[in-house]
Amino acid sequence: MGAEMQGFGLVVIGDELLSGKRADKHFPHLCGLLAERGLELRWVRFVNDEARLITRTLQETAEAGDVVFSCGGIGATPDDRTRQCAAEAFDRPLTVHPEGRAMLEARFGRPVEPARRLNLVNFPEGATLIPNPVNDVPGFSLFDHHFLPGFPQMAWPMMAWVLDQRYGHWHDAERLGERSIIVHGARESDVIPLLERFEADYPALRLSCLPSLRDEGHQLELGLRGSPMDIDNAMPWLCDAVAALGFAWKEAID
Repeated sequence: MGAEMQGFGLVVIGDELLSGKRADKHFPHLCGLLAERGLELRWVRFVNDEARLITRTLQETAEAGDVVFSCGGIGATPDDRTRQCAAEAFDRPLTVHPEGRAMLEARFGRPVEPARRLNLVNFPEGATLIPNPVNDVPGFSLFDHHFLPGFPQMAWPMMAWVLDQRYGHWHDAERLGERSIIVHGARESDVIPLLERFEADYPALRLSCLPSLRDEGHQLELGLRGSPMDIDNAMPWLCDAVAALGFAWKEAID
């Protein structure tokens, strides 16, 4: 697979998301894109349009060494501050990208007027372009940070392009699987020793425990995530251990 695989993160920027005026759609879509390729998201951050906060967030995510998608704030209005914050976070000057300029000239005519349109391709020095199939106004990449528009119809195909062009060597649709069982009548406290034994015996898998209270009483969803082979090997142990505690269970159907 080449170089060691990194984690993936998402930064979503915009006052309208944190005020509740708009609901984010990037998080579930990116999860789906990654899952199709055998990859997964490690974390998500939502931040408002405050420049200092965006800069600090990008500095922190750069230090973590993950692959990061950043959505929002690369338009031409005064509240679009992401490119300036990225330049500050990575200690790079802003400069008009020559290929980006040519793309704008092809779209808007020569010369680019008004001049503020050039802000659309005013990127940190050393950035590479991410093609935008909707309006040909590109996003940009700086190392493993990839900056996309906030509009889903633009951002989503650009995400897919980055995943396929930059990280195709990590794709493996069979790498990750997920199965879960529903345990009727159980509370979390009933299965804690079981969960501790499972984690000790199957460290390659991630085990989740999701309680709920329904009209028919308490129930738990115990989920396994990891390689399909490891899941298949571990699931009989989990089911037998649940049954040994006296609880009925059934496999969850997505």
